[in-house]
Amino acid sequence: MSAIEVKVPDIGDFTDIPVIEVLVKPGDTVKAEDSLVTLESDKATMDVPSPAGGVVKDVRVKIGDKVSEGTVVLTLEAAEAKAAAAPVAAAAAAPTVPTVASAPAAAAQATPAREAAPAAPGAVAATPRDAPATPAAAPVDGEAFKAAHASPSVRAFARQLGVDLARVTGSGPKNRILQEDVQAYVKRTLAGAAAVPPAAGGGALNLLPWPQVDFAKFGPVESKPLSRIKKISGANLARNWVMIPHVTNHDDADIIDLEAFRVRLNKENEKGGVKVTMLAFLIKAACAALAKFQEFNASLDGDNLIYKKYFHIGFAADTPNGLVVPVIRNADQKGVLAIAKEMGELSAKAREGKLGPTDMQGGCFSISSLGGIGGTYFTPIINAPEVAILGVCRSTTRPVWNGATFVPRLILPLSLSWDHRVIDGAAAARFNAYFGALLADMRRMVL
Repeated sequence: MSAIEVKVPDIGDFTDIPVIEVLVKPGDTVKAEDSLVTLESDKATMDVPSPAGGVVKDVRVKIGDKVSEGTVVLTLEAAEAKAAAAPVAAAAAAPTVPTVASAPAAAAQATPAREAAPAAPGAVAATPRDAPATPAAAPVDGEAFKAAHASPSVRAFARQLGVDLARVTGSGPKNRILQEDVQAYVKRTLAGAAAVPPAAGGGALNLLPWPQVDFAKFGPVESKPLSRIKKISGANLARNWVMIPHVTNHDDADIIDLEAFRVRLNKENEKGGVKVTMLAFLIKAACAALAKFQEFNASLDGDNLIYKKYFHIGFAADTPNGLVVPVIRNADQKGVLAIAKEMGELSAKAREGKLGPTDMQGGCFSISSLGGIGGTYFTPIINAPEVAILGVCRSTTRPVWNGATFVPRLILPLSLSWDHRVIDGAAAARFNAYFGALLADMRRMVL
């Protein structure tokens, strides 16, 4: 047997990530890919897996320690010498938002992502995360807050509500404070607080406490915990919905010629192994629209607007545990076939739970597609710090007047949500119209 050092793998741009769980102890026998420790940033939770089977010799981190790429977490007496050279692959158990998510959770840009679900706006409206702590609550003890056993996302959530984590009892592993514990604390506090008049100037939301209902009184029920992805992205979606002044423009794009070209392209490329979806064309068209309307490819930074000179496009990917938003980097430099191939690879990783933080970072603009599921229009939630997101639904054949008669055309519904602090209505209308014109005739992109 040979001793190897297990290090934190490539986790993107993250540094000083807290260790929230240590899953092994000296003497434990582990198999290859068993989780050893769990890390959690404000955007994602990820496990560091074992590179090989063996026995844990010593553990060099503890809960609360902060680690970065290359930090040694433990040493392992590996059964095979060749395991010492094996790279450690990070298995991301959840995105930001989000993450997002979402998240946007992404905080999160990973995340962020459940906005593709048809009920996303309603789901956000039905969250207790916006409930404020009582104004009569005692001031937060800064030192006690720092010492509390909680993840960064829970700490951020508690700060938003003004909750002192030192006063919250944790119900997680080893008494770790969960988001549900903070919510329960707020509910108990509000239940015992006197009615508070609305704050002048709208400085607080002053929402009513979340209703407490015993659903079992009305019929059979079943309780299931939220997935990690939904827990992380949910807080980011709630923040984005409350803090960003969303406006949504709806429009239609005539894609009958583009769809005919897509079908023909797939037939010609049957042996190539790459199936081109309409989303690949949408991503390519988004790059051209962002280049023409640069405020859509920007982010707010205090009183400044950061204009990006790159085009990284996120797309919502459905997984068994929720939606995540992988990012196609430098999509403007790739053809539709290359974009389709990369989308397929990222979607497969998402379904297997193998997306890493770098796969969900740096997005400029997101597309949330319901594909062939159904629907006509919806309001996608912006994936902060982006300032716009495009939602698309199922295309349908409709009669369209051509000046002389009605002809059947294939119409794709577009729903563009935008941040009114950055973008005005006229710019949004022009963006949607230009985007639709590109889909009607992709040759416009070369002009």
